[in-house]
Amino acid sequence: MSRLDGEKVDVLIPAEAVRDRVAAIGAAIARDYAGKPLCLVGVLKGSFVFMADLMRAIELPLTLDFIGISSYVGTQTSGVVKITSDLTRPIEGRHVLIVEDIVDTGLTMRYLLDNLATRRPASIEVCALLVKPARARVAIPVRYKGFEIGDEFVVGYGLDHDGRLRNLPYIGVVRG
Repeated sequence: MSRLDGEKVDVLIPAEAVRDRVAAIGAAIARDYAGKPLCLVGVLKGSFVFMADLMRAIELPLTLDFIGISSYVGTQTSGVVKITSDLTRPIEGRHVLIVEDIVDTGLTMRYLLDNLATRRPASIEVCALLVKPARARVAIPVRYKGFEIGDEFVVGYGLDHDGRLRNLPYIGVVRG
C-alpha cells in the first residue's frame, strides 16, 4: 500500500505485470495487423498512458488519433454518453483499434462502436487494458484484453479518481 494525495492505495496489478502484458498485446496486434493500415483511437483521458506504451510495443507503421467520450461525473456514471472531443482525421477504409483504459458496463463502448461504425472503417476492434465482467450490461467483444478485474474502483496508469492518481505506475484500489 502507498499513500498519494492523502489517500491509501493498494496495488492490484504491479507495474511490472502491466508492462509485460502491454508488450504481449503489442506483439499480438503487430502480428494480426501486418500489412494493414492500422489506426489506434485512444479514448480520452484514461487511455493515454496505456496507448503511449502500447503504440511503442506495436512494431508496425500506424496512425493514431484520440476521441473524448464521457458518461461519468466524478466517480459516478451519469447514464448519458457524450462525445467531448472528436477525431481529427477520417477513419474511412482504415483498420481501427479503439484503445480504452477500462470496459465495465459496456454502455459507453457500445455507443462509441456504433458511432465509429457509421464512419465506414475497414474494421473496428477494441483493445482494453482492463475489463470488469461482473458489471457488464451489454456484451462488448474485446479482441485484446489486458486484465479482467473484479468490481472495484481502480486508479493509476492513466485511470483517475476524480481527476487524481493517474500518475501511479501500477493499477491500484483506493481504500478509505
